[in-house]
Amino acid sequence: EYPLALQLGGSNPQELFEATCRVKHLGFDEINLNLGCPSDRVQAGCFGAAMMANPNLVSECFQAMLNAAGTNGPKITAKIRLGIDDQNPEDTLPEFINMLNSSNIKHVIIHARKAILGGLSPKQNRDIPRLNYELVYLMKTQFPEMEIVLNGGLTSLGQCLEQLTRVDGVMVGRAAYQTPQILLSVDRQFFKSEPPNQTAYDALLAYRPYVESILAEGFPLKHLTRHLVGLYHQVPGARQYRRILSERAHLPNADWAVVE
Repeated sequence: EYPLALQLGGSNPQELFEATCRVKHLGFDEINLNLGCPSDRVQAGCFGAAMMANPNLVSECFQAMLNAAGTNGPKITAKIRLGIDDQNPEDTLPEFINMLNSSNIKHVIIHARKAILGGLSPKQNRDIPRLNYELVYLMKTQFPEMEIVLNGGLTSLGQCLEQLTRVDGVMVGRAAYQTPQILLSVDRQFFKSEPPNQTAYDALLAYRPYVESILAEGFPLKHLTRHLVGLYHQVPGARQYRRILSERAHLPNADWAVVE
């Protein structure tokens, strides 16, 4: 399903140039640079949210990606936090957004809380500190020519519709992963069109040709079912479905019969 985005992580402009060159012809509409992940592993590699401390390097990375994408290539975008650690987002975020704008990055997804890089786990960083939607709204007011997308704490489609009166778009993360059946209503509520699949089972059957094509290349089923475990969240029989996937998908020669 399109539009389709790919997210990259890195801090080396040459490597990001080469990565963008390698994937730009694979059908992606967007290539996003992750400037928001707070995990220790990401920090050790000096990318993710840690990059928000070095806006000059971020600008160089985006220039490299834009050069690689070319005029007719995928759109290059940013995923950021409000700031990191001891930064005062009211001061630093407008400066960072202005740098992105000046670097010709016009589409920015903002997770509406700071990243605390020392002392909090990635899981804690999804809830601490408190969300600050108002600051994201302010960025849209100050940079009206940019596409500002709100991320963080959105758990229902009703919330998303409400936010679209203040920003250009929304990104739903955990809610889409943990309760994926809410996505069945997106087409009707947001785009006034019928969804490609009416039920979760229909979506599962639509996934089958892809699964079988990948299995034919020798990849194990477990890598294709790992993210299906929440498909029937809060539906009778969900526990048994999860158990079957957990116990059988990793077995040798496991095939589509395990899923269906």
